[in-house]
Parts: sequence; C-alpha cells; structure tokens
Amino acid sequence: MIEQSDGAVKPIGFDVPVEPLRRAMHYTGEPGCIAAARSFAAHFLDQLRTEWCAVIGHRSAEALLLVVSELVTNADRHSGGPYILELEGTDAAVSVCVYDSSAALPLRFARDPRRVGRHGLEIVHALAAEVTAERVPVGKRVRALVHLGPD
Repeated sequence: MIEQSDGAVKPIGFDVPVEPLRRAMHYTGEPGCIAAARSFAAHFLDQLRTEWCAVIGHRSAEALLLVVSELVTNADRHSGGPYILELEGTDAAVSVCVYDSSAALPLRFARDPRRVGRHGLEIVHALAAEVTAERVPVGKRVRALVHLGPD
C-alpha cells in the first residue's frame, strides 16, 4: 500500500508480512515424535499459504516434509535426548533447523545403492539447496534450506 499526498491509501497489490514466519516445537523423543514433527511442518506450510500467499506445489511440500522427517529421525536416533525443530519460511523457501544434545556432527556417507540404511543425510542433501551442521552450546544444529514453488 502507498499513502498518497492527500492522505488516501492506494492499494498496489498483496500485502506481505515483513518478517518470515517462525515456529518451533520441542520433542522428547517419545514414540510418535517423528510423525508429530511432520504434522507440525504440514501445518507450517498451510500457514505460509495463508499468511504469505505462498504457492507451494505438491513436490515442494513433500520435499520439505521428507527433510523434516530425516533430520528429526537423525536427532531422535543419535542424540539420546530431547530435540527442537525450528522452521522459518517465506513464500520462497523454508529453513529447517534441528537442535539436539549430541555434539557429534552427522556423517554423510558416499552414495552406495547397496547400503542398507544411513541414507538420511544423502536424501537431505538431494532435496535441500543448502545443508549445514555446526556445534552449538547445547549440542549441535543441523540446518537445511528448502526452496518452495509450484510444481
């Protein structure tokens, strides 16, 4: 919106929030947490569609949910304690951060179709534009940036 010199406000298009949408959830590691994290992320996508007028295709949505599942599963299996899922997004991308209590950084194994298991980080790297892992005072933070858009 633009304010005119006579004090009138003239709409010029959609109003978009200035700040990204941010949500976080704490998980204990009890059974059902991974499904709960996916549900939380699906609700977050619905909020982006509503509040940011984001056009999010099926492929983008599924990629984001898979990245959330893989990162939360890794935290669940390897940290031995609670973890936090933090989502921050706009109409263009969502940053997925998972904090857990283990200081051991995740290992990305070389591609091997014969290997059973341990493909999670490989999947995250295939779906995300950026993936980083760093130690933080409480353990570690793994972050993946997933671009959104129509299919």
